[in-house]
Amino acid sequence: MKKTTILLSFALAFAGIFSETFAQKGKLYTFPIGMQAYTYRASFPKDVAATLDTLKMLGVTELEGGAAKGTTPEEFRKMCEDRGIKIPATGGGYEQLVKDPAAAAKTAKALGAEYLMCAWIPHKVKGGFTFEEAKKAVEDFNMIGKVLKENGITFCYHNHGYEFQPYEGGTLFDYIVKNTNPEYVSFEIDILWAFHGGAEPVSLLKKYGNRFKLVHLKDLRNGVKGDLTGGTPLVNDVTLGTGQVDVAGVIREGKKIGIKHYFIEDESPIWSQQVPKSIAYLKSL
Repeated sequence: MKKTTILLSFALAFAGIFSETFAQKGKLYTFPIGMQAYTYRASFPKDVAATLDTLKMLGVTELEGGAAKGTTPEEFRKMCEDRGIKIPATGGGYEQLVKDPAAAAKTAKALGAEYLMCAWIPHKVKGGFTFEEAKKAVEDFNMIGKVLKENGITFCYHNHGYEFQPYEGGTLFDYIVKNTNPEYVSFEIDILWAFHGGAEPVSLLKKYGNRFKLVHLKDLRNGVKGDLTGGTPLVNDVTLGTGQVDVAGVIREGKKIGIKHYFIEDESPIWSQQVPKSIAYLKSL
């Protein structure tokens, strides 16, 4: 009953939205529909199978994330594969990656992932990320990335907005990119957090090209002013194409530089309503 209820609720949200958009499929977004598992953080603990069934119903064929609670990486991978879903990327916490990057690589490989991303650099002051903290991250990322590469996994750092602190005519994000070894360290651009932190996502992609391997597709509510805290109320995550971020421009530039994996991440309280609309938007491009 629980599984049926979950699926039905999503089906109702999904119905009607696509009826008008499928007939006008665009030509820009030609990639698999990817999803960041964090979007479904409230659903996976309740019913892993039903959540994956919902993702399948939505047309999702790529997932970024780790094994859901109660499953091993191997079990979760099998559950995804049974539904036609691949896991090209997973994530890892900063401290754990520093402590044992080889173990993280083993888990990533068990999931079938090619990429492992880290989405947060520990720092003492909210909105006050420092050069010393960036410098340490560079050293750690080069070490982590080397071990991961030796184990067949590409390491990516996922920006979160606070890295765009001014530094020597640029930002601390520029410092991190320029001082990490391209052989070992790549990047995942979260377009909402880049924009919220004062960067322009399309310009960032143009500037650093194939250092970026992955994209988090998110949009920021109109009228919201960004800052360097790396945080904003969850209600400020809106349906793709309805906010301030040039999502189409990001996809256009990402296509030029060879990015192949795009993951919708919706942290809003009404993600179940917004996700189908975001998928429809991508398909309309």
